Amino acid sequence: MLKQSKNYGIRIIAGKWRGRRLPVADLLGLRPSGDRVRETLFNWLQADIRGSRCLDMFAGSGALGLEAASRGAASVKLLEKHPQAVKQLQENCRVFAAENIHIENVDSLDWLNSVKSGSYEIIFIDPPFDSQWQSSLLEKTVSVGMLTEDGRLYVESARRFEAPIVPAGLKELKIKLLGEVRMQLLAPI
Repeated sequence: MLKQSKNYGIRIIAGKWRGRRLPVADLLGLRPSGDRVRETLFNWLQADIRGSRCLDMFAGSGALGLEAASRGAASVKLLEKHPQAVKQLQENCRVFAAENIHIENVDSLDWLNSVKSGSYEIIFIDPPFDSQWQSSLLEKTVSVGMLTEDGRLYVESARRFEAPIVPAGLKELKIKLLGEVRMQLLAPI
């Protein structure tokens, strides 16, 4: 069993798993998106989430992907490189009987460099805050063609750094600052 921090976990906000708590692996640097951030994000996505194909590129705790699945996403792919986090994600999906979630134990940057294209209506990019990979990830995601024409791309970054550069081919739909978090919702032009 994975070591758990006392009182450390996430709560699913809405949907079929509403109110259920998920344990989070006790790993250095793991920072689940908070309730207020997820509530704001999924309010933005409420018209788009049901029946969508979602990609969570830095799954970590699984907060974004599991919330999407709870709210009716057709399928969710979780990418996570840390083996302990992957074990916790697998356990949480087993407990919830989440059959529409696929977990890959892979480095998101390597995965993105090897994938030819994709077809996701919603993509979550929320890497570790100190990484500052967001701009290069956005550029690569657009160049590989991972997002559908009517898709949405969510980027979460640290407020203390400059906002990621929005590459050609995308436009900013929403931006919000919550505490130390910068939230951006992008869409194809």
